[in-house]
Amino acid sequence: MKGSKSHEVEADGVPASDLWDDIYAGLGFVRLFHKLLPQVLRKVDVVRDDGGVGTVLQVTLISPGNPAGPEMNYQEEFVKIDDENCVKETLAIEGNVLKLGFTTYVTQLEITEKGPSSSAIRSTLEYEFDDGHPEMEDAVSFKPILLSAHKLILLIYAMMTTTTTATTTAA
Repeated sequence: MKGSKSHEVEADGVPASDLWDDIYAGLGFVRLFHKLLPQVLRKVDVVRDDGGVGTVLQVTLISPGNPAGPEMNYQEEFVKIDDENCVKETLAIEGNVLKLGFTTYVTQLEITEKGPSSSAIRSTLEYEFDDGHPEMEDAVSFKPILLSAHKLILLIYAMMTTTTTATTTAA
């Protein structure tokens, strides 16, 4: 069975090109996500490469609602980075996500321009699992985590921009 889930977060005051270049194009999102949401993400290690296509990450998630519970580990590979259209796709290639029964698990992040100084972050999860496991549909829920992460990243980005403007003005 195939499926997908998506959601979008508006980024008022942040041009798409800045959001893409500063946070989403390389490893910036991963680093910020780890720092801002330690209750969700225990650690991320770069296994291979430097943030471009072919980069492999080892991701360790904390058990929801039980920090001492079993961790979820998986590896994901950056399979598409489109700088022109501000799109990044990752594919789960190994670990608990696939052991749960997913045969395909692809995350796509897309940054779109909404105006001269606003944009949107669209997150899409495409998945496939054996028809004999309909309960897998309920296991696909990433919206609360990513929504929180996106909002925190936008807050940090706004703070960075304000600090840079204040420093430039004072000089």
